[in-house]
Amino acid sequence: MSDYAFPDALVTTHRVSEHLNDPKVKLIEVDVDTASYEKGHIAGAIGWNWQTDLNDHVRRDIIDPRAFAELCRAAGITPEDAVVFYGDNNNWFAAWALWQFTYHGHKDVRLMNGGRKKWELEKRPLTTEPPRLAPRSNYPMPASDESVRAYRREVEDSLGRGQVNLVDVRSPDEFTGRIIAPPGMNETAQRGGHIPGAKSIPWSKAANEDGTFKSADELKKLYGDAGVDFSKPTIAYCRIGERSSHTWFVLKFLLGVGNVKNYDGSWTEWGNLVGAPIEKGDVPTTLPNVKCE
Repeated sequence: MSDYAFPDALVTTHRVSEHLNDPKVKLIEVDVDTASYEKGHIAGAIGWNWQTDLNDHVRRDIIDPRAFAELCRAAGITPEDAVVFYGDNNNWFAAWALWQFTYHGHKDVRLMNGGRKKWELEKRPLTTEPPRLAPRSNYPMPASDESVRAYRREVEDSLGRGQVNLVDVRSPDEFTGRIIAPPGMNETAQRGGHIPGAKSIPWSKAANEDGTFKSADELKKLYGDAGVDFSKPTIAYCRIGERSSHTWFVLKFLLGVGNVKNYDGSWTEWGNLVGAPIEKGDVPTTLPNVKCE
């Protein structure tokens, strides 16, 4: 992993196994729910539900700084701890949790390379025993790092200027508008398609069969061949922000792209906006200079 820009952002399964009893390392499994966690998890890992633990319960938004601090306090996390995330789907929701921790200013955040898939392929042990949580901490209410988060106005203002890379990490069928959401997903939008000017680079192309990330050279080629100019700011998006967090992690930590943001509003926001410019395939369905109010 030494060819990555920030190799310490990734932790191998072997290294995780060596630090299961380290009080300064908090291991957290994050998924859309805790069903897999409850069936078996890495010893000592805390289980977080993406929907109920990391999302606002009223607004469609991430938890605010006060709720974030309380979540960390209850888990015994201190600002000095290394927080290592892992989960299913090649770390979809784990990457989203890491992005949110970065947004809330936690310094030492990492992904277990390969997630649950890699751990299980290696036949490493799982347990149903609940973790012994560290004593409640005094985690301070953080300030937000807006440099890693894009909002729809920023996306809108970038249209037609060619100054920002828009990377759509959804499936090709979502990008072209053949489908609005992956099968079985509840959160959807009124319209299908993609943001004008976006490049289609599905998140899954960054991963190997065992769930680990491809090499830095392979990743540079993947994005370079798709037309991503690394000298420009980059905004990644998907449907609800979790797959694009995976791509954001690749660009920021593995390739060292200096200005990359995750648009967590993603398609469930853009595809529901009245008057929003949308393309299906290569054909615009509305004028690209229409503003979203």
